[in-house]
Amino acid sequence: MTIFEAILLTIVTASTPLLLAALGELVVERAGVLNLGVEGMMVMGAACGFAGAVTFDSTIAGILCGILAGMVLALVFAIAVLGLAVNQVAAGLALTILGLGLSGLIGQPFVGAQRDVIAHLSLPVLTDLPVVGRLFFGQDAFVYISLAATIAVAWFLMRNRAGLSLRAIGENQGSAHALGLPVIKTRLIAILFGGAMAGLAGVYLSLVYTRFWSPGMTAGRGWIAVALVVFAGWRPGVLLIGAYLFGAATVLQLHAQAAGFGLPSQALAALPYLATIVALVLLSLRRKGATAAPGSLGQPFAPDR
Repeated sequence: MTIFEAILLTIVTASTPLLLAALGELVVERAGVLNLGVEGMMVMGAACGFAGAVTFDSTIAGILCGILAGMVLALVFAIAVLGLAVNQVAAGLALTILGLGLSGLIGQPFVGAQRDVIAHLSLPVLTDLPVVGRLFFGQDAFVYISLAATIAVAWFLMRNRAGLSLRAIGENQGSAHALGLPVIKTRLIAILFGGAMAGLAGVYLSLVYTRFWSPGMTAGRGWIAVALVVFAGWRPGVLLIGAYLFGAATVLQLHAQAAGFGLPSQALAALPYLATIVALVLLSLRRKGATAAPGSLGQPFAPDR
């Protein structure tokens, strides 16, 4: 494998958890709910996923544990913002703090443990093709799931009746409720989906990206996922570009540090965040009238109050 091929493979690996978490957040925000607890759900998915995989000696069990952990935190968030009409920003921030603290407690017994490499796809002839072989036909299952999920979410939001109803609820919750659309039920399902995707993203970090657990290992990726949704204009296709752009910037700054590039390491570490924000802002500026947030985003829905 050449250095160029290795860099491309690393970019895909670095981008996948961002794409998974951001897709979940996109659906939640399209339903009109602002969930700032993605970081907490991701880190809980990473801790519980790794703990489950080690305890049961099964990667599948770890994946299920991570997804379940993300959904449990998402359910707590849903009870607060849908059942009690709590401020969504405050509830999301509290969820992040809760996730960071709880994951440290759950993951403490597993510090120092390590899991084996998860098998990658291997197709005769195709995987051995130069450059594109390993890139397209030699990835792990999470990569293909993230790409399939991007297509599925785009189709659901743009072509499916339930997706159109979800978007209508996110744009104008009062009118949607008057028309008989189930606002609370739709938002609950969207929030649980977002939690499952964030948990799966966390599982990828601890079982594929690093193959060990350490406190705070998400390192702000949950916040980046939220930012990607905004700068992508709530569009899955642009979100895919943003996630891979951030992954590329992350990998390239690591190579720059290894090569002794003449900038402080802290400045190089900040470059992926800066490059992603600048590029996505430019993409947003090119889409006239298509960058508006869902009309009811962040607004509590309590028709009986």
